[in-house]
Amino acid sequence: MHKVSFIKSIHVKIVLIYVLLIIIALQIIGIYFSSELEDNLKDNFQESITQRIDLVQYSIREELSKESDETLQSLNTIVREFSTRDINKILVLDKKNKVLAASGADNQSSVGQQFKNDLVAKAIHSETYADSIKLDEETRNRVWVLATPIMDRVGPNGEVIGVIYIESDIESVFEQMEDINQIFAVGTSISLAITIILGILFAKTITKPIMDMRRQAQAMSRGNYSRKVRVYGDDEIGQLAIAFNHLTNRLQEAQSTTEAERRKLASVLSNMTDGVIATDRKGKVILINDPAMSFLEVTRETTLGRPIASVLELDQEYSFEDLIHMQESINLNYSTQENPFILRANFSVIQKETGFVNGLITVLHDITEQEKIDMERREFVANVSHELRTPLTTMRSYLEALADGAWKDEQIAPTFLNVTQTETERMIRLVNDLLNLSKMDSRDYKLNREVVEFNKFFNRIIDRFEMSKSQNVKFIRYIPDLSYFVEIDTDKLTQVIDNIISNALKYSPDGGNIRFGVTVHENMLKVMVSDDGMGIPKENVTKIFDRFYRVDRARSRAMGGTGLGLAIAKEMIEAHDGKIWAESEEGIGTTIFFTLPFELDEAGDWE
Repeated sequence: MHKVSFIKSIHVKIVLIYVLLIIIALQIIGIYFSSELEDNLKDNFQESITQRIDLVQYSIREELSKESDETLQSLNTIVREFSTRDINKILVLDKKNKVLAASGADNQSSVGQQFKNDLVAKAIHSETYADSIKLDEETRNRVWVLATPIMDRVGPNGEVIGVIYIESDIESVFEQMEDINQIFAVGTSISLAITIILGILFAKTITKPIMDMRRQAQAMSRGNYSRKVRVYGDDEIGQLAIAFNHLTNRLQEAQSTTEAERRKLASVLSNMTDGVIATDRKGKVILINDPAMSFLEVTRETTLGRPIASVLELDQEYSFEDLIHMQESINLNYSTQENPFILRANFSVIQKETGFVNGLITVLHDITEQEKIDMERREFVANVSHELRTPLTTMRSYLEALADGAWKDEQIAPTFLNVTQTETERMIRLVNDLLNLSKMDSRDYKLNREVVEFNKFFNRIIDRFEMSKSQNVKFIRYIPDLSYFVEIDTDKLTQVIDNIISNALKYSPDGGNIRFGVTVHENMLKVMVSDDGMGIPKENVTKIFDRFYRVDRARSRAMGGTGLGLAIAKEMIEAHDGKIWAESEEGIGTTIFFTLPFELDEAGDWE
C-alpha cells in the first residue's frame, strides 16, 4: 500500500475544511459588521449635524424675518458660532440663491454672490433637505453636502425664505471605519492562527486513530495479527477501533483455522496415492499433487495454467464444458508395448450455492493392476471353461454312443469306457490343481516343514522316475556328495519336482538325456532339471509359469496336461522363499532352475 501524500491526507483536509468554514463565517460577520457599522457611523454623524442645524435654523429664520441692517452681521455671528472642526463650510442663502453669510475667511468672498448648486435648488423647490456625499477637489477628502430650506413659519403652510448650505468633513467617519476594519483584520488573523492550531490538534484526534487502523490493516495484509489499535475514547472513532480490534481477533482465528485446514489438505494431497488436479472456473490448472505429476510424467511448472483437457490429452475428444457435465469416469490409456498403464479419471464440479461453477476437481486412480487382474480373471474363466468343456464333450459323445447300444459290443465298449475314465481323471486333476492354486492365492494353506538332506531326497524322486519310465531316455546326475539340508514341506516339494520331471519326460525324444544338477549359488541351493526336448521360443520362456499357458496347446492336451503344473510349482517354490525360472533354446532343449535356502548340517550352521 503506497503512502498517502501530505496534501491528500485527511488530516490536511479536515484542517482546511475547518479553516475555510471559520474564514467564511468571519467574512460574513465582517461584511455584515462593517456595513452596519459604516451605516451607523454615517447616520450618527449626519444626525449630529442635522440636530445642530435644527438648533440654529430658528435663529437664522428670526434674523431673516427682521430684514434690518444688522441682519447680515447677526447671520455671520450665528454662522461663526455654528461652525466646528467637522464642518468645512456654512452658507446662508436667500430664496434667490444669494449668499447672505459664510463661515471662514476663505468663504467671505462669496457673500453677496449668487451660489448655483443643484442641492440648493432641489431644497428650495422640494421644501425639504437634500444631501449627497462628494469628493473635495482640493483635499481629495469625502464631504457630506447638505442643503436645508428655511421656512418663514413652522407648519405645512410655511414658505421658503432661505437655505442653509453645509459641507461637513465625513472623511473622519471613513477613516474611523478603516481603523476598525484593520483592527477586525488583525483580530481575524489572530483568530485564524488560533483556529489553525486548534484545527490541527482537533484533526489529530480523528486522524491518529485512523492512521493506527491503517497501519494495522497494512500489518494484517502481511499476516501480522498481533498488533492492536489503541482506543483513545468512547466516541464513534473509539467504538470503531474496538470493532477493528474485534475484527482482527476474528480474522486471526479464521486465518489459523484456514491455515490448519490448508496444511491438512496439503498433507492429504501429498500423501494420497491417487492423483488430484484442480482447475479454476475457466478450466486452467491451479493445483496438482505429486502422484498426479508422477502419473502424467509432467512438472508443476509446465502444468499450472494449462487447460485440464490438454493436460489429460483429452482436448481432441472433450472440452472443459464436456468434462463439467461428465457423469461417468473416463479411462486414460497411456500403455506402451513394454509397460501397460491405465488411469481412471473421475470429475467433480466445484459449485457455489447459486450454481455458479468455480472449478473442477479431477481424481486420477491407477487401475493398471485392476485391469490386469480383470483381464487375467476373464482369461482364467475362459481357460477353465475350455479345459472342462473338452473332456466333458468327449465323455458326452462316448456315453451317448454307449447309451445307443455300443455297450453291447465287447470290443468297442471297453475302449469307450477307458476314454471316459481317462477324461474323468483329467478333470479331477484339473479341479485338484485349481483347488491348490486357490488355496495358495488365499494363503489358506500351511507348510508342514521338516529338515531333510536334499541330496537323498532329490535322488529318491529321480530313482522313482528312472525305474518307472517307459521311453528310452537316459538320466544323468550332477549331484555332489556333500550333504545339504533344507527345511521343506516334502509333499509340496515332491509335487514340484514330479511336475518338472514329468514335463521333461513328456517333451524328451527317444534316446534323449535328462540332466539333474545341484549347485550352490549366492547362499542358495540351485537345482537344475534339463531335457533335450523341442525347446521353447525365446519370447515365450517367461510365460510358461502363467496359468493355463502352453507353448503347443494341441500336443499338451494330447499328453494330458492341464497347463497349471508350472504355475503351481512357482507358487510352492516362492512359498519356500526360493525362485524358479527357465532357460530354453528352441530345437535344443529346456532347463528348469529353482533355488532353496539350505544348511550345511542339521544343526543349522549357515554357509
